[in-house]
Amino acid sequence: MDHFIWETYARVFFGMIVIFSAPVSDGYTIPSDVSAINSLYTALGSPPLPGWIANGGDPCLEAWQGVQCADSNITAIILNGANLGGELGENLGSFVSIASIDLSNNHIGGSIPSNLPLTMKNFFLSDNQFTGSIPSSLASLTQLTDMSLNNNHLTGEIPDAFQSLTGLINMDLSSNNLSGQLPPSMENLSSLTTLHLQDNQLSGTLDVLQDLPLRDLNIENNLFSGPIPDKLLGIPNFKKDGNPFNTTVAPSHQPASRPPHVSRAPPSEEARGKQAKGPTSAPQGPDSTKTKKFLTTKRVIWISITGVLIFIIIVLALALLASKCCKEREEADIFSKRHEIISTYKETKEKETQSMDWPNNQMEKAVLRPRDEHGIDIGRLGAVPKAKDNSKSDIKRMGELSNLKEDHEIDVSGIDMVLMPPPPPPAEKVIVNTILPTATTLRPPLKSMNPIASVSSFTIASLQQYTNSFSQENLIGGGMLGNAYRAELPDGKLLAVKKLDNAASRRQTDEEFLELVSSISKLKHANVIKLEGYCAEHGQKLLIYEYCSNGTLHDALHSDDEINRKLSWNARIQMALGAARALEYLHEVCQPPIVHRNFKSANILLDDELVVRVSDCGLSPLISSGAVSQLSGQLLSAYGYGAPEFESGTYTYQSDVYSFGVVMLELLTGRKSYDRSRPRGEQHLARWAITQLHDIDALSRMVDPSLNGVYPAKSLSRFADIISLCIQPEPEFRPPMSEIVQNLLHMIQREPPKKSNGE
Repeated sequence: MDHFIWETYARVFFGMIVIFSAPVSDGYTIPSDVSAINSLYTALGSPPLPGWIANGGDPCLEAWQGVQCADSNITAIILNGANLGGELGENLGSFVSIASIDLSNNHIGGSIPSNLPLTMKNFFLSDNQFTGSIPSSLASLTQLTDMSLNNNHLTGEIPDAFQSLTGLINMDLSSNNLSGQLPPSMENLSSLTTLHLQDNQLSGTLDVLQDLPLRDLNIENNLFSGPIPDKLLGIPNFKKDGNPFNTTVAPSHQPASRPPHVSRAPPSEEARGKQAKGPTSAPQGPDSTKTKKFLTTKRVIWISITGVLIFIIIVLALALLASKCCKEREEADIFSKRHEIISTYKETKEKETQSMDWPNNQMEKAVLRPRDEHGIDIGRLGAVPKAKDNSKSDIKRMGELSNLKEDHEIDVSGIDMVLMPPPPPPAEKVIVNTILPTATTLRPPLKSMNPIASVSSFTIASLQQYTNSFSQENLIGGGMLGNAYRAELPDGKLLAVKKLDNAASRRQTDEEFLELVSSISKLKHANVIKLEGYCAEHGQKLLIYEYCSNGTLHDALHSDDEINRKLSWNARIQMALGAARALEYLHEVCQPPIVHRNFKSANILLDDELVVRVSDCGLSPLISSGAVSQLSGQLLSAYGYGAPEFESGTYTYQSDVYSFGVVMLELLTGRKSYDRSRPRGEQHLARWAITQLHDIDALSRMVDPSLNGVYPAKSLSRFADIISLCIQPEPEFRPPMSEIVQNLLHMIQREPPKKSNGE
């Protein structure tokens, strides 16, 4: 009995030893990993993750959410779909033995850090909001086997960093804004079986991929060109649509070109027979040759006759159609100048374009202008504005039709007649309520659409040439809808090419996109950027605008010292006035009114004379709902431009007014709308400033130091009053843009050019 009791005690004792010694052997995370995960937690914005803390702790012993360990080392962090935000920070490289990082399906932004763990095998950051370029430090991840960076906002070229990644099996870089050619080092990916590059702006050829063991290759919707290597055509799952490829196939083991003639002797029928069927035992006789020639000639004649007949039938059909259109046009011109036609266009178009943010897409009271002195019909339908004082109107008469360019001009103005600024009232004008086409005719095939007035249609190939294959050197900006590139035409003219990213492009069919282009082309205002052309080809959608040499207001205020020195107080008021006039035009002149939805200093461009040109006008249909709209709200809120109602998913004209007030604050203070480098209470510009705008002493301390105190004190106070009204938390208390325009005009008229503060 005693022996049994002692044996029981011994078992309990040794059991306690095992229990208490287990954490010692498997827990107690090494300090470098603790420091690294603390830094990651802080960079992510300290999200509510069970167990995670910003300082100290023991991730392995305390079983932090998503953390996996081996012994005392963190080996994996798996937080897929954990609703994370913030950034990754620059301390990931401090993990000693981590093999897997999976942070997919979150809202993490910023750039991918260059300091990455050398032991990493699996790296998954898909479906986030990462920006910037892919770091070249990938070259050091020699153990990497799987990497997914798809569905982000990554830009630039794929780095030439694959020399040592011979173990990489799966790589997904799709649905970003990557550009340039595939790097030469990709030919070293000797284990790569899956490669997804679709929905980017990649260009060049596919030669570097032809010797890889690929089983799944997707390169759809890029700018790849040249012949396709024949080895790639044998890949079981090869998707290549949406690229301007040549129709030929590049041979792998044959010379790139052949001599034009193998022999000096003229080719014989026998030689041709050998090419088709191989050697023959007996040559063909002369009678056989003549018979074949006769049959061939006869066949050519019949084909030619058939082609001519088909051509004649098509010409006759087009002539009848044109005659009918001319008659209808003549009948329309018979109406008297004051005749009003009742519009019947209501619900049909609304059903067709309910995803667009312009209510009903209809027009009321359009102005029909007469022909010019040369007989060119420059009449376009434009909305009649509300009655205003004509002496103060800043709406300029629409310019003449531009000369035809090298690329053909396409007009779809008949599809969706959207407003344009009214001309100065002529002596006599015809006011009509336009009858728009019925729903069955609103979406004709692309080939039947009429040309868009003064807007050119470009090809992908030409834009590739003008932008140097959308190179990083030509990148001039980017945003939630895509990147913008500088393009130089053969005649030296500069343009800005906005390449819509895939999230925005997929929201519209080609027909809907052309309707949008038609609408934007009608926006004519001195402070709205002019649309010069578009491209809808190979699954890509691009908008081509006039080029503004002085960049954006954001750059002028925060990074371009040369332009910043030119931003006197009066210049800033003029810029605020120009931006206000643009929004006034969109909100109060356009019918139906247009909400901008993305108003910020980075979308205010400056021309050679520092005159404001507001960009992204009319693009709200691309961000009107869904994930893109959610992203729009998150970005504008995160960067300080979003009105408080954003949190409830509401965006109205008053929300644009709030964003305009934040831009005015940037002009006043020289600060960014959101600046993480400042103390916590000063990071969000509007929240920091709103309580100080009516304090004279605090207001003078807020002024941009680069003004050196040169500004009228009264003007500063009036400017602050306008800002205070614009950034009211309640939308109903914010003034309309026309009132803001008048207040800014009064400031310019009443104040002398320059005064020192306090004079």
